[in-house]
Amino acid sequence: MSAKKLIAAVLAVVMIISISAGCGKSTTGGGATSKKIKVGLSTDEGGLNDKSFNQSANEGINKAVKENSNIDYKAIESAKKDDYRPNLISLIDNGAGLIFGVGFQMADDLDAIAKKYPDKKFAIIDGVVNDTNVESLVFKEQEGSFLMGVIAAKVSTSNKIGFIGGKDSDLINKFAAGYIAGAKTIKPDIQIDVKYANSFADTNIGEEIAKTMYGGGCDIIYHAAGGVGIGVFKAAKDMTKPDKKLWAIGVDKDQALSVPEYADVILSSMVKRVDTATYETVKAYAAGKFQGGVTKTFGLKEDGVGIASTSNKNTPQDILTLVDQYKKAIIDGKIIVPVNKNDAANFRGSL
Repeated sequence: MSAKKLIAAVLAVVMIISISAGCGKSTTGGGATSKKIKVGLSTDEGGLNDKSFNQSANEGINKAVKENSNIDYKAIESAKKDDYRPNLISLIDNGAGLIFGVGFQMADDLDAIAKKYPDKKFAIIDGVVNDTNVESLVFKEQEGSFLMGVIAAKVSTSNKIGFIGGKDSDLINKFAAGYIAGAKTIKPDIQIDVKYANSFADTNIGEEIAKTMYGGGCDIIYHAAGGVGIGVFKAAKDMTKPDKKLWAIGVDKDQALSVPEYADVILSSMVKRVDTATYETVKAYAAGKFQGGVTKTFGLKEDGVGIASTSNKNTPQDILTLVDQYKKAIIDGKIIVPVNKNDAANFRGSL
């Protein structure tokens, strides 16, 4: 073979090898090569369609997926606490590099798994896990709940309102404390009945407790109980009479939109932007900017909590104007909303 033919043959082989090496990799704009970004999520009780915080977390990630086709996302539902650890491990086995755990109840299990897999990244909603590969995403639920207390106290005609929490815990009691503080600021003598469902999924329990509270004189009930809240809405609708209007207040999402069949009894909702937290975390991870070992807090100032946009359907405008004034006072630091019920009971905020 001549020298020219030999050189041509070598060049051809080199080109074939180069082309083959480029196969099997996904490409993004500009000709850059990258591997699939795998993200996983394990829900708390209630599942992906709880019309509340699990659903909101899922929607935030799906928004990031729509904007970046290179993200491969898988979600697993937890029916009970015993599912948390197996679900997290399953997501790791599926290849996820970033795993979300939804809910404070998952903190211990996520902590154990994060320590066992230091090469993986984790994020927990509503809990704090102090590991270098974990981002803790928490909210000032008491601030948004304060606004719900203002609304409830202004609208109530019985001078007795209620609160139903999913479980008696520090997190859920932040909702209760804010609600109590807001109501007491408006009406110091108002009665507030507080009960717990010991569940975030059982709608029947929610309905049962709500009917007892409505029957006992409450005309407004605020829930922070995930899927349990659907039962609260049902009770309000079933027990409302022409001469006795009963109201419920939703949580996490604008529940007049997420459960529109109950929109006529939903006075307002305390929106908690879990979707914003998950969306921003996925975007940062995809850009190589994940910050482990930090706690990120979302309050009124950060637009992490707030009042539902549909509130003007059932809440009078003069009350919403007052709510805006209290919102500004909280953002400006003039009002520091308490995080426990004992402090809230004697709280009186001032504009």
